Amino acid sequence: MVEIFHALADGTRRAILDELAERDEQTLFEICTRLAMKHGLNSTRQAISQHLDVLEKAGLVHAEKRGRYKFHTLDTTPLAQIAQRWPPKETP
Repeated sequence: MVEIFHALADGTRRAILDELAERDEQTLFEICTRLAMKHGLNSTRQAISQHLDVLEKAGLVHAEKRGRYKFHTLDTTPLAQIAQRWPPKETP
């Protein structure tokens, strides 16, 4: 669970997750373009690739190589583990 919190601690990584939530199966180039256009983040492709590695290690993103491209998809299963550990309290 430490990897999940580490991955979520960075604003750029949260923006990547937002973009994958909006549209799954994106290449690194597509993610970089969307981050620049929608969030004003002009990180290098290498930096975004490193952020994607952190997200993959946390289990929040999966990558699948097809031909020359690697497609990234969002997996919210690790977030459900957090919600299960600290479920919301019922209000009276």
